[in-house]
Amino acid sequence: MTTKFDKLLEKFHAYLASVDDALVREAVARIGWDMPARNLEPHRLGCLRHLDRAAELAPPDARPLVRLLAEQRNELHWGQTYTEADFGRAFTDNYGWLEIFGTRGHFVNEEVAAGLLILGPGIVYPDHHHVAEEIYIPLTGGTEWRMGESGFRRREASEVVHHASNVNHAMRTGKDPLLALYIWRGGPLAQKSTITGTATQVRG
Repeated sequence: MTTKFDKLLEKFHAYLASVDDALVREAVARIGWDMPARNLEPHRLGCLRHLDRAAELAPPDARPLVRLLAEQRNELHWGQTYTEADFGRAFTDNYGWLEIFGTRGHFVNEEVAAGLLILGPGIVYPDHHHVAEEIYIPLTGGTEWRMGESGFRRREASEVVHHASNVNHAMRTGKDPLLALYIWRGGPLAQKSTITGTATQVRG
């Protein structure tokens, strides 16, 4: 069945296939890309206002994907794992994710979940972990990332970030938003992360 989001999946696949990284190549090769579509109603979030800036910041090879994402933003089913009770209004107004494929996404995949995460400027995503292995590729630069017991480290656009199963990690944005592509595999694909940081870390 052809859907209006086929081109988004196509550009998502094309960008991932262009990433020169052994872990990403292996992950892409193991995904069955002929996935049935899932009919989802649009669900909009406040964080979508950051997509225009993300499109300006994206590197040339990611720009076709990000521009199409920005064009289709209001037709897509965006989600949030956390509520205002978890981290406060400043966080939930600047946070959301789109599962392109997986157990909840626009395309059905029971083995792997992948999509895009948005964090607005000046936000801390506190330390958390989950069973699934996670591969991130930030499509905007300037965000600081922490893993395990290490300190925060600035990551640039297109730099691959790998979180093994149950390894604590956190992110904090500066003056610009974060748009990051993610892949989850090897664990429950809809699991809510275990939070080990505190909500007081979030900067309004």
